Amino acid sequence: MIYALGALVVIVVVFIFIYNSLVRRRNGVDNAWAQVDVQLKRRLDLIPNLVESVKGYAAHEKSTFEAVIAARQAAMSAASTPAAQSVTDNQITGALRQLFALSEAYPDLKANQNFLALQEELSATEGRVSYARQFYNDEVLSLNEGIQKFPAVLVARMFGFTAREYFEAEPEAQTPPKVQF
Repeated sequence: MIYALGALVVIVVVFIFIYNSLVRRRNGVDNAWAQVDVQLKRRLDLIPNLVESVKGYAAHEKSTFEAVIAARQAAMSAASTPAAQSVTDNQITGALRQLFALSEAYPDLKANQNFLALQEELSATEGRVSYARQFYNDEVLSLNEGIQKFPAVLVARMFGFTAREYFEAEPEAQTPPKVQF
């Protein structure tokens, strides 16, 4: 009787440990996604200022401005999920590449201090986005592995823990827009 009670206590303690471990990992993924989201919003906040800086020098490049603004609007209205943000991330990156390509055609723009400061800030933000994306994917890996291992898989199924999706960018979006001075 005492051995059965002892075994039951051990099983309950292991069960609680596994459950708490899975909760910690799930919260880690949620926190990591929040950090990605913060950096993506930071980048979106920089875009209008960048567009305004370029407009003064390249007013007739309307299609490029419209592409950047449309990509920003799509990103702002997209669901806050890795899949949706991945699609809009690719659109933003492509549009920003076009915008930065304009600076090559306008030497005065390349010399504008405001434009240069915005380019630098955007470049730094792209690095933060990349880091936050990597951190998020590491947390997802930890959670996904945790819910697939035995005996945690039993606890995960019992309490509805599910695998999360990675935040994956297209190959061309994995490198930040090229900033040249």
